[in-house]
Amino acid sequence: MPEPQVNMDQLSGALRRETVKKNVAAIHISGKLTLLQRKLSNVLLLNAYDTLTSATTHTIDARTLAMMVGYNSNDFDTLRSSLRALAETVAEWDMLDEEGRQEWGVSSLLSFAKLKNGICEYAYSPALAQKLFDPKIYALINVHIQRNFSSGHGLALYENCYRFVRTGSTGWWTLDVFRKLMGVDGSDYYSSFKHLNAKIIKPAVTEVNKSSDIVIEPEFRKKGRAVTDLRFRIRENPQMAMFQIDDGDGVRNLPVYKTLRKQGVADRLARQWIAEHGEDYVQQKLDYMNERQRDVKSAVGYLSAALRDDYQAPDKPEQVEPSPESLEAARKRAETLAREDQAYEARAVERTERARKLAVVEDLVSRRNPTQRDADKRLFLSGLTDDLDREHFRAHGWRSGLNATAIFAFWEELEPGVFENHG
Repeated sequence: MPEPQVNMDQLSGALRRETVKKNVAAIHISGKLTLLQRKLSNVLLLNAYDTLTSATTHTIDARTLAMMVGYNSNDFDTLRSSLRALAETVAEWDMLDEEGRQEWGVSSLLSFAKLKNGICEYAYSPALAQKLFDPKIYALINVHIQRNFSSGHGLALYENCYRFVRTGSTGWWTLDVFRKLMGVDGSDYYSSFKHLNAKIIKPAVTEVNKSSDIVIEPEFRKKGRAVTDLRFRIRENPQMAMFQIDDGDGVRNLPVYKTLRKQGVADRLARQWIAEHGEDYVQQKLDYMNERQRDVKSAVGYLSAALRDDYQAPDKPEQVEPSPESLEAARKRAETLAREDQAYEARAVERTERARKLAVVEDLVSRRNPTQRDADKRLFLSGLTDDLDREHFRAHGWRSGLNATAIFAFWEELEPGVFENHG
C-alpha cells in the first residue's frame, strides 16, 4: 500500500528543513528497529532539533507524525507500539570529547513519550540530546529520501554510509561491527558470511543505490579464505537531482508551473494540476488555450475545464468545446482555491511571526536571573483565569502555544517595543 502523502507546505519550523542533523555517534544506536520505527526516530529528531537542548519536552501533532512516517493517520495502536520500541531501545556511544578524552555513554532513545488529545509529547535524556545536537559531527538524513526505502536494513546502511560521502569510503568494519549496525548481531543465522551477504549486504546495497542520493560498492578483506572485514566505496548518485526535488519547491521550478502562475492560477491549484495530469498534458492545454485567446474570458476557468474535459485541437474528432456551465463551475472552483491559498499564506505569515516572537521571549527569559524568572512566571500565571491555559503554561512555560497571544502581551507590557526592536 502506498505511503500517505504529506504536503511539506503544511509543516513549519524544523520540519520544513527536511533534514536531520544526526550525530554520528547516535547513528549506531537503532540497528534493531524496524523500517518505520527508524523513520519515526528521524522525524521526531527533526521536529525537536531547534530546541533539542533548550526544551525539556517536544510536541508534534500525532496525525501529522503518523502520516510523515508512513502510518495510517488513524492507526494510533501502531504509533504507540513504535514509540514504546524507541523508549525501550538503548543508545550507546563511544567517542572522543572536545579535549580528546574518551567518552562512553548509554541512554534510551526516548526518555518518555505520550499521546494525549491528538498530540505526541516526548523527550530525550539530557546527555543524549547533547550528542544528537552536536553540530561538529553529524550526518544529514533526508526525510524525503527515507520515504523511498522499503527495508530497515537498507535505510540503516544508507545512514551509516552517507556520513562518509565526502571521504569516499566508510573505512574497514569488522563483520561483528557491521552485524551490530544492521541489528543482526547475536543471530546464529547471520554469523555465516554466506547468509549475511545474500540476505543483508546485497539487498541493502541494491536498495541504497536505487533509492538514495549515493551509490555504494562493497569491498571485502579476507584472512585465508574467510571474509573478516568489509567497507563501502561511496560516490554521489548521478541521478541526485531527482531526489532533491520535493513536492513543493521542485514543482515550482518547472516552466509549466511558472506559466500557470502568470495566467493567474493559484499556487496550490497549479501544483495540483501538474501532479494529477503531468507537465506535458498541462502544457498542451496551455497551448490550446493560447490559440483561442479571443474565446477566453477567464484563463483559470478555461484551463480547468480544458484539463478536466480534455479539449483537443480542431482537427481531432474527440474535441469537446467548453460549455458556459462548465466554465462557470471551473471559475468558481478556481476562485475558491485562490481564496484558500490566500488564507493559507496568511496563516503561514502568522506562524512565522509567532515563531519569531517566541524566539524573542526565549532570549528575554535567558537574560534574566532565576529569581526574576520565577517572579515572571508567577505574575503571568496570576493573569490567567482559564484552568486549561494555566495547566498548559505550567507544562510548556513560555513556549506555550495556547497562551502565545497572552505571552506576547505580557512581555510587551514589561518591555514596550521589545518585539519591534528585535527585528
